[in-house]
Amino acid sequence: MRTFALSTILTAQAVAAASGLETVVKIDSGLLAGAGTAVRSYKGIPYAAAPAGDLRWKPPQPPKPWSGIRVARSFGPMCPQPLMLGTGAQSEDCLALNVWTPAKTAGAKLPVMVWIHGGGFILGSSSQSVYDGEPLASQGVVVVSINYRLGVLGFMAHPALSRESPQGVSGNYGLLDMVAALQWVKRNIHAFGGDPGNVTIFGESAGGTAVAVLLVTAPAKDLFHKAIVQSAAWVSGPISHLKRSLYGRMPMEKFGEKIGADLVALRAKTSDELVKTAGGMNPDAGTSGEMFMPVVDGWALPDDPAVLFPQGKFHNVPVIAGTNGNEAGIPGSPEVKTVAALGEYARKTYGAMADQMLAAYPAASDADALAAAQQAWADLTFLDGTRMVLRAVSKANPKTFAYSFTRVNGVGRRLNWGAFHASEIPYIFGTLPDCVYGTSASFFGDFSPTADSFTEADTKLSQAMSAAWVRFARTGDPNGPGLTSWPAFAEPQESYLEIGDQVVAKKSLRKKQLDFHSEFLASRRR
Repeated sequence: MRTFALSTILTAQAVAAASGLETVVKIDSGLLAGAGTAVRSYKGIPYAAAPAGDLRWKPPQPPKPWSGIRVARSFGPMCPQPLMLGTGAQSEDCLALNVWTPAKTAGAKLPVMVWIHGGGFILGSSSQSVYDGEPLASQGVVVVSINYRLGVLGFMAHPALSRESPQGVSGNYGLLDMVAALQWVKRNIHAFGGDPGNVTIFGESAGGTAVAVLLVTAPAKDLFHKAIVQSAAWVSGPISHLKRSLYGRMPMEKFGEKIGADLVALRAKTSDELVKTAGGMNPDAGTSGEMFMPVVDGWALPDDPAVLFPQGKFHNVPVIAGTNGNEAGIPGSPEVKTVAALGEYARKTYGAMADQMLAAYPAASDADALAAAQQAWADLTFLDGTRMVLRAVSKANPKTFAYSFTRVNGVGRRLNWGAFHASEIPYIFGTLPDCVYGTSASFFGDFSPTADSFTEADTKLSQAMSAAWVRFARTGDPNGPGLTSWPAFAEPQESYLEIGDQVVAKKSLRKKQLDFHSEFLASRRR
């Protein structure tokens, strides 16, 4: 237990008294001063030591304690990445988190929601403006957002690193960062008025994948009590293994050796050098490519999620899981322009099952080919794994809920992306018209909102969605005033809530196509 000098404590009390609020809190590494009134924020809080130098590619270590009062009013640096989502400095000293709390006392015991950002495990940061936790926290929850190591620095496996490890494994450092952040929440969130016994993890895209993986991650047991999986990718698809060659992929230890064989030399390189070297090695995985992302190591991740979930080997908590209407509305999805090209895509992706794919996703003309290919890609990448998680969890827990977000706002119409990937996030956070890709022209497209991009209908939908997410965090059930009755997901009906221009309960989302993809992916695991 860390002790503090009486003068330091009296100074903290004086600062708190002067503000009229308890803005100074005591956590296990020191005293923090936040900002705000109805909702107070504490930003850039280290939850682990800087994973640099000898700590590069090591499990997260405890943060260094500080003396005096640390002013926590600015986000920490972004973890090194090749193409920034958001603004700010990059640094390996990036293992920080942020807290927004409406609690007036440490004994408030409010529900806690821990956000894990997306970005393909190579991009993103908790400091992105769309993830501002204040609107969500104002509904009576403590919101936490975290950074975690990305790309080559977060997920590189290597035989020399495995030899260093007491468990004989390597590669899941970014995943272990998430575990360390949840351990920090368990130790410290009471100081912010949060209830360490009522923690919900939620995330989108790679963050949604991370939530699903944490459900089967051994060290994450008992660190969270509910989970929301938004647009998780490749949960049922091939996950690379540390030492075995499966699905036509090389072992991830060998993949890591492509960066360099000499571990001392690799640790001597700057983070910029490593990111530039590895930047071209993390393309869309398709169905066979290796990526810097969570790896089956037999310890933190004991096996493929597609094996563990059906076997009931997951942390049994209430779950919401869903996807968006046009998950293929992002760079990297297939660019198929003709029926002939669709056939080539089917043969390349599905091999001996190409004819079955073309039957499940028919295209009568060239004009239909792109939509068929992109829907198949979205079903394979996002929907099949989401349904797998829902089916497994619903057998063990009646508090299992599915959704499909189909609201097309003005930006989605202008880009012809529909209800695109990540478009639901500002509705949940209450940060419209912001979005993950920014609010101006960028590599991903022009996301500048115009006067008619968002209407009163979008505002009302945002209010209803964020309220449902908060209710779920509080009770494990999203049902309540302001949203259509949300039925639980269970076979054989597999009910889900379509959240769009209308909010309506439906059944069996894309069953024929998902049955095909489940068969296809099962054949690859044999």
